Amino acid sequence: MNAKRIAGALIAAAHVACVAAVLLPGTAQAQPAQPAQQTKLRVAGNLVATGLIQQNKEQPFFENFARNTGLPIDADYKPMDVLGIKDSDGLRVLRSGLFDIVSLRLAQVSRDEPFFLGPDIVGLSTDYGSASKAVDAYRNAFDKRLQERYGAKLLGIWPFGPQVVFCKSPIGGLADLKGKKVRVYDQSLAKFIEKLGGIPVTIPFGETQQALERGVTDCAITGPSSANTAGWPEVTSYFMPVGFQIALNAYAIKLSRWNALPPDQQTRLAEAFQRFERDTWSYSRELFEDASRCNVGKEPCKTGKKFAMKEVPVRPADLQLVRDALTTVSLPTWTEVCDKSYPQCSAIWKQTIGPLVGVK
Repeated sequence: MNAKRIAGALIAAAHVACVAAVLLPGTAQAQPAQPAQQTKLRVAGNLVATGLIQQNKEQPFFENFARNTGLPIDADYKPMDVLGIKDSDGLRVLRSGLFDIVSLRLAQVSRDEPFFLGPDIVGLSTDYGSASKAVDAYRNAFDKRLQERYGAKLLGIWPFGPQVVFCKSPIGGLADLKGKKVRVYDQSLAKFIEKLGGIPVTIPFGETQQALERGVTDCAITGPSSANTAGWPEVTSYFMPVGFQIALNAYAIKLSRWNALPPDQQTRLAEAFQRFERDTWSYSRELFEDASRCNVGKEPCKTGKKFAMKEVPVRPADLQLVRDALTTVSLPTWTEVCDKSYPQCSAIWKQTIGPLVGVK
């Protein structure tokens, strides 16, 4: 019994000593404080199939999110096509709350929310200069609509670049699209192709290369860099660099996540996305110019694969067709659709973007 009492006393003493070592400051046995747990945001990003902006800008930004924002926040980033999500479902994914930040391809999600296509209807944002002005004019209205209807806040908007036409058979200008099946991605562009006498065919980007190869479509519209990455020049021979739209992309964060951040963290997060946006606008322009050369076999060709497509000269008459489309086709078409879902839609557009193009 004495041995048992001694053993029990030793165990109790050891326990008291351990507790004291933890509780008493300044002892050699004190345990280090545990670091605060990192916040993690779930991010549904752009399609891998869209090419170099996703690969070289978006993915590195989110995969190094804490370092790029200077915040104790990590990002669990996955591209939409890796997740098995269609880009046209971006707003539904955002509203569902499954992800905290969602990449929105505006032409594709405009089927659910026509208002978001406002700064990129055919004939408006045909180059980087006009697109930048339209985006800045529309930004606050865009953010307000996101917050009111989707419970989300706008973080940034950037362009893939001017959307141009690729064809399998010879064309000398836009008039030669008459009778041809042309891949499009939104109603504004579809109506313009119809006016030219073409046959618009809506095909997801990831399926277009195969559709061209099989003859499902004769021509297709996208940016030069995306086409180069996706191999369109392998199945088309004619490239006409006339811009119809600039293919805007946005990022939105759930308001509940945004509002949970302290004000100083909101400021730093917003600044990080502003830097990312500026950088991506610049990179998009670089890619557009380089891929346009690569597709037709010109130098320098630094970012893409060199092909031997024939470049179709853009004539003044073609440029005028696109400019005229804004008021004769795309704006009336978009207004009718958008005002049905949002009665203030066209009025807001005329107040914000209208002055840029002389539309009242």
